Amino acid sequence: MLSLQLKSPIIFIPLNFKTLNPPKIKCCKSEVQTERGHTFDTGGTFFRHESATGRDLGVLAAAVYKKDHNALRVLDAMCGCGIRSLRYLAEADADFVLANDANPDYGELISANLGKAGVGNERWEVKHLDANRLLTERYLERDYFDLIDVDSFGSDSSFLRSAMCSVKLDGLLYLTCTDGYSSGGHRPQHTLAAYGAYVKPMPYANEIGLRMLIGGALREASVLGYHVVPLFSCYSYHGPVFRAMLQLRRGKFPFKRHYGFISYCTQCGNSQSISWDKLGQMRCTCDDIPGSLVVSGPLWTGPLHKTSFLTEMVNLAEKWGWIGNGTGKRMETLLKVMIDESDPLLPFGYIKLDEVSRRAKMNSSRLDTILNALHKEGYAASKSHIATNAIKTNCSMVDCVRLAKGLREAADEMMHSCIEA
Repeated sequence: MLSLQLKSPIIFIPLNFKTLNPPKIKCCKSEVQTERGHTFDTGGTFFRHESATGRDLGVLAAAVYKKDHNALRVLDAMCGCGIRSLRYLAEADADFVLANDANPDYGELISANLGKAGVGNERWEVKHLDANRLLTERYLERDYFDLIDVDSFGSDSSFLRSAMCSVKLDGLLYLTCTDGYSSGGHRPQHTLAAYGAYVKPMPYANEIGLRMLIGGALREASVLGYHVVPLFSCYSYHGPVFRAMLQLRRGKFPFKRHYGFISYCTQCGNSQSISWDKLGQMRCTCDDIPGSLVVSGPLWTGPLHKTSFLTEMVNLAEKWGWIGNGTGKRMETLLKVMIDESDPLLPFGYIKLDEVSRRAKMNSSRLDTILNALHKEGYAASKSHIATNAIKTNCSMVDCVRLAKGLREAADEMMHSCIEA
């Protein structure tokens, strides 16, 4: 019989990934960018010029907080190349910024960018941890921050609770969602898992995305005995990106107020909010076609912005020269529309003028003309920062159609009078 004898024993070593040293992916290229006068290197990290508006709003909010509280410690949980952290230091005058990115290969790049802030390196630190781990460690160390910025990708809401545990009371949470497919109602099971909301397709899907994000944060805050107040919410078409600046407050939120269900009737075009105690009794006033009611929720149904806080942001932007004197027209328009949207009389959602014209079977009127007519009849109305050809108003779709037809008839009569003259 043939026998084999090994000259040395085989030792099986359990695989420990922590002992492995895989080849690092180095930042192999330099990509120099400029934003608000700051020159920085993206070094191949994920970076979007279009997101500058979101960074502008975050810096303004941070500076307003610093002015009101005389303190500002920022945690940038997913900093990328570090441009947001750089701007919090240089523009919002943050006392300290903790810039974190899970990829350690970007450490030198981030440090180099933060070194251009013009402040001592004792005012910033760079870490490379999973965002949830970093936030949890800060909570365990009782190292709380005034502002936590989580610029996440997709609809990852797993960080919500750890972020709330790590922010100071009355501190700010700047949250992000980029899952426009789910906010459009195409994956209701996904939004239910991520934000506790079952979202169906609605004509104002991009506003639903903001309300889904705020509602999910409100639910998580309630578990901890807190609630959140939206200071501003902003939708950007690229991505798309949904961002909300929330303030953490003590005490649970009364869920009967501004947290419930939203319905849209495909037959008459009207929307309405549905409270928890009305579940099972949902119906539209038109009640013409069974099954015409589309319901999503629970979602945040209250104002998307806080007027007083936005006003402070506008004043600061003017002081910095970001708006006014013919400069910064886009930012100025955005902030002023958001202030108009914060009218407490305005309900959720918006009405697209294309839908009004389709129901009225006529060409669409100008947006400013419709707004003036609504104001004359005593309705609250404003433009929407989310959709350019849409209005937010407490006027029903039926009355909007009636109003549009009246404007068209008046315009036709005036034209006939001019011809006859």
